[in-house]
Amino acid sequence: MTGGVNGVALAVFALFFLLVTVMGFLAARWRRPGDEHSLDEWGLGGRSFGTWVTWFLLGGDVYTAYTFVAVPAATYAARAAGFFAVPYTILVYPLIFTFLPRLWSVCHRHGYVTTADFVRGRFGSKGLSLAVAFTGILATMPYIALQLVGIQAVLDVMGVGGGENTNWFIKDLPLLIAFGVLAAYTYSSGLRAPAMIAFVKDTLIYLVIVVAIIYIPIKLGGFDDIFAKAGEAYSQTSPVTGKLRGALVSAPDAQWTYATLALASAMAMFMYPHSITATLSSRSRGVIRRSTTVMPLYTLMLGLLALLGFMAIAAGVKVTNGQLAIPQLFENLFPDWFAGVAFAAIGIGALVPAAIMSIAAANLFTRNIYKDFIKPDATPAQETKVSKIVSLLVKVGALAFVLTMDKTVAINFQLLGGIWILQTFPSLVGGLFTRWPHRWALLTGWAAGMIYGTLAAYGVASPTQDHFGGSSKEIPGIGEIGYIGLTAFVLNVVVTVILTFALKAFKAPDGIDATSPSDYTADAAEAGAKAAPTLRPGTSPAPNPG
Repeated sequence: MTGGVNGVALAVFALFFLLVTVMGFLAARWRRPGDEHSLDEWGLGGRSFGTWVTWFLLGGDVYTAYTFVAVPAATYAARAAGFFAVPYTILVYPLIFTFLPRLWSVCHRHGYVTTADFVRGRFGSKGLSLAVAFTGILATMPYIALQLVGIQAVLDVMGVGGGENTNWFIKDLPLLIAFGVLAAYTYSSGLRAPAMIAFVKDTLIYLVIVVAIIYIPIKLGGFDDIFAKAGEAYSQTSPVTGKLRGALVSAPDAQWTYATLALASAMAMFMYPHSITATLSSRSRGVIRRSTTVMPLYTLMLGLLALLGFMAIAAGVKVTNGQLAIPQLFENLFPDWFAGVAFAAIGIGALVPAAIMSIAAANLFTRNIYKDFIKPDATPAQETKVSKIVSLLVKVGALAFVLTMDKTVAINFQLLGGIWILQTFPSLVGGLFTRWPHRWALLTGWAAGMIYGTLAAYGVASPTQDHFGGSSKEIPGIGEIGYIGLTAFVLNVVVTVILTFALKAFKAPDGIDATSPSDYTADAAEAGAKAAPTLRPGTSPAPNPG
């Protein structure tokens, strides 16, 4: 890091931050709704977004500041294993092309706002719905915190906020200001704010990556030199872990963990509430299909992004916190003005997903905790007000997480979030295609996966602490079994299947299915939406028993 504040970079960063702040507040008037006191309007943008807005919004909440910082940081510290994000984003698009249009159709037909709404309607179980909502909120909180960590990393590299001995308030004041602005325009404009800002965010990210992938190799002598220097450095001690990095390519004994991590990450990626919120904001099933067909463009970007980790090694970047590697690379090699553009891309890349995540978590609390268990007769205006307030509380919780906890712990809790959210897969994706699993079996399977995944992750040590250190588990006598999230998911499914057979054999009472087969098809769902007002949960046409 440089010794003082980079004034030029800071000025450019502040200019872009001001631009997106103004856009965030103006977004309240973009496609202004007839009834702004509706959760459909505030939390889902009126379900009116077209193909390109949906594409930018999905990219905005999936490709975050943490992605921009952590993916190349992983290649910086852990060699080619950091590329696991590339195959998993390739795997995820066929998956979401299969199930997201069905989810959109049934949610649009019945007015479902969250995944827990759908699970309650499909299986007739408020308990299972509460489990899905709880998991979504739990997994999202540290994810929001990590967006603020991304902003903080950029501010640290620019020299803003003082040194380690500076008063904590002065040191964190820039982050507090960024948080306050984010909270204000999210409260005011709802999902329309991140949808509008996503255009700026993705344009900047693509610009920075294209320039970086051309300009930095020229400065460093070409890709041959970059890979040669990276290969040499990997045979030495890592400044992040304090251990030997190993070879450039992962060893055979690590490949199973790599594969299972990629597969499970692909399965979990669109289980997160913010991904579903972006999906349900689109205006038609066709929009979802078109958006997912062009989403692989982001994977191309991700592959180039991962290469920056090798470039940071070749450039001689030395940091003890891997998250600072790429911001420091930009600081060292880019002209000050373009370093400011790059920092703005990372900072805005944090604001967009943080806004969507807080909205998604707030919607889960409002619809599946407040309305289901606290105030069943809540009006649409009351629901919207509660969601706005909860979205602020979620951000406050994330901010407290960042300011009070060690950053390495925060990252490991985010990894734990992936293990947790994967346990909702059987209820959500499975429920879109079959209602065979019994609701009590699904709830028990979810509990088994959550408990095992949490305890297994707790027992994996990291270089900096004894617990919650990693995401794979070795069983003595069996060997490496791969990513804990996938192991927990398999346990979840096995428990669900066995208990379903048992409960059906004993004729345990099943819930009422509020959906019908035609709700999951494009023509019926869209025709129903055009012919009648959007229905609220619990007011759907004649339920389909069983």
